[in-house]
Amino acid sequence: MPKIIGKTIKATIISIIVALFITGGILLCIKLFAGAQIENAILLADTVSIDSSKKKEVKETTIDKEKKLIQNYPQYGTKYATIEIPKIDVNLPVYFGDTLEILKKGVGHDSGSYFPGEGGSIIYMGHNSKNVFRRFSELQIGNEIIVKTTYGKYKYKIYDMKLIKETEGDKLPIQKDEEILMVYTCYPFVNIGHATQRYVVFAKLEE
Repeated sequence: MPKIIGKTIKATIISIIVALFITGGILLCIKLFAGAQIENAILLADTVSIDSSKKKEVKETTIDKEKKLIQNYPQYGTKYATIEIPKIDVNLPVYFGDTLEILKKGVGHDSGSYFPGEGGSIIYMGHNSKNVFRRFSELQIGNEIIVKTTYGKYKYKIYDMKLIKETEGDKLPIQKDEEILMVYTCYPFVNIGHATQRYVVFAKLEE
């Protein structure tokens, strides 16, 4: 009986030693043939971790009024202004961009148009819902639209109003000769579902 136990212990020790040698050999091979790749992967992971922990610096949007050039444009999807239309009690946030998600939050700014203060065409749009532009029909020529941006305040005066089709984007011309604010919403104002027309007000910069 003692001989059997002794043989068993001896065999177990030998198995452990062999296993350690095999494991050591495998680790050595990995170190020799793939060590550089593993080290690079660890460094890359560390780099990503460092970068993701850094806060991105958001620079303030400013404007060179003489050259009419914006410095540090707002990021797409961010609020950069408010629009006020006293005649119809509108006071809403303006976001750079015109996605459905943006229009749920306020007024969108067509990314293909200019910014207030740049001297060109500006296109804003909003839903015809009760808390947005439902009362557009009450606007008249001469009414004021005030846009307060993070870099300045701009007043516009309405000089025209038009009803256009949703496909007539050419009737909202982008130009750099004069600062014109074009604000539109869906028409009819009480429409439910998809609307094929747009009600647009045109306003020129006063100050």
